[in-house]
Amino acid sequence: MSRFWSPVVGTLSPYVPGEQPKLQNLVKLNTNEHPYGPSPKVLEAIRAAADDTLKLYPDPSSDRLRHAIAKNAGVQANQVFVGNGSDEVLAHVFLALLKHDKPLRFPDITYSFYPVYCGLYGIQYETAPLAADFSINVDDYLPGANGQAGAIIFPNPNAPTGRALSLADVERIVAGNPDAVVVVDEAYVDFGGESAVGLVGRYDNLLVVQTLSKSRSLAGLRVGFAVGSAELIDGLERVKNSFNSYPIDRLAEAGAVAALEDTEYFDKTRVAVIETRSRMTAGLQALGFEVLPSAANFVFARHPEKDAAGLAAALRERSIIVRHFRHARIDQFLRITVGTDEQVNLLLEALAQVLQG
Repeated sequence: MSRFWSPVVGTLSPYVPGEQPKLQNLVKLNTNEHPYGPSPKVLEAIRAAADDTLKLYPDPSSDRLRHAIAKNAGVQANQVFVGNGSDEVLAHVFLALLKHDKPLRFPDITYSFYPVYCGLYGIQYETAPLAADFSINVDDYLPGANGQAGAIIFPNPNAPTGRALSLADVERIVAGNPDAVVVVDEAYVDFGGESAVGLVGRYDNLLVVQTLSKSRSLAGLRVGFAVGSAELIDGLERVKNSFNSYPIDRLAEAGAVAALEDTEYFDKTRVAVIETRSRMTAGLQALGFEVLPSAANFVFARHPEKDAAGLAAALRERSIIVRHFRHARIDQFLRITVGTDEQVNLLLEALAQVLQG
């Protein structure tokens, strides 16, 4: 701790990202990256954009990208906000839309960046406990249950559980809170969830956040976006332009637009992940694991007889890394990213060896 720190720095509990080890021949199933690379058209677009124009600042409004997202989502460009990954988008969302007199509400087991943003921005919050089966209880987010929240945010599918709410349940929450912003964080929606983007035209209190890091294989490019009413987007733009006017560089915009346009590659690789997830789930269950229903590109699993931390350590010894959270209620679960078929085979073989002692 330095005597030169601002007072808020010492109070922060920063987010801990998934490990990025620099090891050879590693089966990396801990950070929910897409197992397949980006579309070849993305790489081609980035190469074409790497020219003399890099001496110029990018478009601060990222109009080309916003129009591509709007076309894909069936909305107007002024209903789209873009940022340097969905984490930056969420950071602006918390400051612009979620800080109110009444506390923000989100699940007790969810994306662990949410309480970090609350600490950073001084936002009061309260959590609603997941049900015994780790699903979100819709009634917990309606004013009659715990009183009116200042705002609401939840991932759908949820992280790290992978469980998803139906679109009808999401709409119940949005419609039931007309005086509060409801943010639906859809980082994993393309792997089996139902997107709420189609509800944006009917509810001015709804904001949907997505990313190109997962289903578009662009975690290294850092592009995220939000879709909502023009008024909500204007609030985000005001915060963004008070922080960084150029969050999307020229190469990122070119690659992101190409990824959104190549729907054939997107569908092919997305379906491949879903099919491998089903096979991985069946393989884990055959080894005695309980696996929560997942609509994401990962599964959340626990073994009734083996300690999760011990399993994670044993896998690491075999050059396979998965994510283990030392948090109440979920400390016996492993979050395992869906890899390639070959990676899943190696995972299942390693777990069989570990379980056999």
